[in-house]
Amino acid sequence: MTSFPSEREKQLKEVGNRLLNPPSSIDDLLTLLDEVENLLAYVEQVPSKSMRDALFPSVKALINNKLLRHAEMDVKVSVVSCIIEITRITTPDAPYKDEQMKEIFQLIMATCENMSHVSTRSYKKVTSILDTIAKVKLCLVMLDLECDALVVEMFQCFLKMIRSNHPPAVLSAMETIMSLVINESEDISLDLLSSLFAIPSIADWQKGVLSPLKSSDSSECQNLPQMILKMRMPANITPPTADSLISNEAMDEEEG
Repeated sequence: MTSFPSEREKQLKEVGNRLLNPPSSIDDLLTLLDEVENLLAYVEQVPSKSMRDALFPSVKALINNKLLRHAEMDVKVSVVSCIIEITRITTPDAPYKDEQMKEIFQLIMATCENMSHVSTRSYKKVTSILDTIAKVKLCLVMLDLECDALVVEMFQCFLKMIRSNHPPAVLSAMETIMSLVINESEDISLDLLSSLFAIPSIADWQKGVLSPLKSSDSSECQNLPQMILKMRMPANITPPTADSLISNEAMDEEEG
């Protein structure tokens, strides 16, 4: 039996085809991307073949350098927001090749840095991006692709942002993402630990005292790194980790 495309599938295919040749006007492009995102938000996971066909133009257009590497930050955020919706739809399968996903993750980090300004046009979109990443566990793909440096950058970005006055939902999404990454990591690198904590003195490490990252904001922000470490990954913090820090510091002193 032949199935006919639904009205939403027709709309998705139409806006996707328009996105393949995006308008030069920033305002027109942002409007088109908003239209694409709004339609994608209604698409459920495990879509039908006809829906996958309707999604194809948008999937193809969004990875094009004209959009993915656009100079305007608001456009980048809107592109990421659409890509995150597509990723939600296709999960657990990634919609793009590994190298393309790595570039997407780099773009996500760039857009997250825009969250330092709560009043920006894109703030709501970035908070939604974080929420979806946490819900569909997209951050774990970063581990599968061995994006170690990018994971550290993400933690540093998050821990920098929590010093601002973000709503609880944003902090919750950040905590979920960081906890997922830590729980699923076979080894916790020193760079990642350094992102969570200011490196304390040798005596503090010997005593097992961890010094939380400094922050002048709320106690919830101040305690978030320590809370993640203690509540989510107690088994991952082992004496060899502390010993390696001590050894490295001693070696630095000898070389000095």
